[in-house]
Parts: sequence; structure tokens; C-alpha cells
Amino acid sequence: MRRHPRRGEAGGEVSGPSNPSQRGAEVGRRIGVGLMYGLWKPRVLGAWRMPAHGPVILAVNHSHNIDGPMVMGVSPRPTHFLIKKEAFVGPLDPFLNRIGQLKVDRRSTDRTAVTRALGVLADGGVLGIFPEGSRGEGDFASLRAGLAYFAVRSGAPIVPVAVLGSAERRGRLVKGLPPLRARVDVVFGEPFEAGDGSGRRTRSALDQATERIQKQLTSHLENARRQIGR
Repeated sequence: MRRHPRRGEAGGEVSGPSNPSQRGAEVGRRIGVGLMYGLWKPRVLGAWRMPAHGPVILAVNHSHNIDGPMVMGVSPRPTHFLIKKEAFVGPLDPFLNRIGQLKVDRRSTDRTAVTRALGVLADGGVLGIFPEGSRGEGDFASLRAGLAYFAVRSGAPIVPVAVLGSAERRGRLVKGLPPLRARVDVVFGEPFEAGDGSGRRTRSALDQATERIQKQLTSHLENARRQIGR
């Protein structure tokens, strides 16, 4: 089994701002459990596939605002999501920071966010990413290179996660949210390695990694839809 570099080891040293709190992310997970199971009916499939220890990247499709909190609540391990800085407003700013979430400026190369995200992985934690960058159809049709960079740089396996049913429009009581008590399926896939084993981080290597990732994520989403009939 590959041993992932830790902070201070060759190739794994991450310096800069302090890493988000693992304890805070666990608090966030418990809050998410209460909210998600209280308001909707999550059905979680394949969570056992997620490695119990070591660095992991969750690659989540994104069609609705509740996708992140839903995965945070049902994940078997506390998760640090990269979240657009626009969400960190008012009282949400200190709250999201306290529960170990990562603010990222999507309009530029946010080096602080990159450093903190790599720090999560160097510490053996779980990093959550929406590889499409923003909400859309949730079909992994357009991936940004950030996911490939984090996976190749850290050596962490990627676990694909399909959230299905969160964008259901029928029967909504609150605009922008799925119907209360509606079923939302969260399907975890098999972990996979994004790199080719060479450790190269050239533009060509990252482009190839992105292609491999997109094929794996699209395949998982198609299999998840067949499995649950959505």
C-alpha cells in the first residue's frame, strides 16, 4: 500500500496558514446529521467503500445548495469542503470556519485555500470538492483542473459521490430547497487513483489525470442512477 507523505516529509511538506480543525469538522458532521435526517430522508449507499483512515478526496456532483451539507452529514468521516467565499457572509463566516470548512476564491488562484486543502490531506483528513466548480446539472460534464492537482500532488485516492434527488422541483414548500421529507440518495463509489504513478505534475500530466477522473466520475454517476432508478 502506498504511504502518503506527511507534513515535513519529502514531497509532503505544507506550510502557511493553520489547518482547519478536525474536531470542528466532526462537530459540523454531527450538525449535518441532525439537519439532513430531520428535514429530508437521506438514503446512503456504499459508504463502506470510503477508506477508514488516511487522506481521501470526495468528488461530489453539484446540482443543489444542500449537496455539501448532505454529504457532510452522511459521510462516515468528518469532511472539510472547499466552499466559495461568497457563502462566508454574516454569521455563516465564523460558523463555517469553526466547523472546519475552507473558503476559496474561485475567480483566482487562491494560494491560501490551496495550502490549507493540501494541509488537510497531509494530516490524513478528508477533503470535499465539487469538481464542476459551481452548481449546474450535476453530471460531471465540465471538470476543473483543481481536483486533479490535489489528487496528484497529495497522492490521495478519490472517492466519487453522487447526490441524486436534491434538485427535485415538485412539491417544494421553500423555494430553492427539495421538498421537506423528500428522499435524497447519496451513493459512494470505489476509491481510485488519479495519477499515472509517475508523480508528474506537469500541465500534460494534470490534463491526462483530469480525463481519467472525468471518466471515473461519469461512470459512477451513471451506475448510481441505474442502481437507484433516478
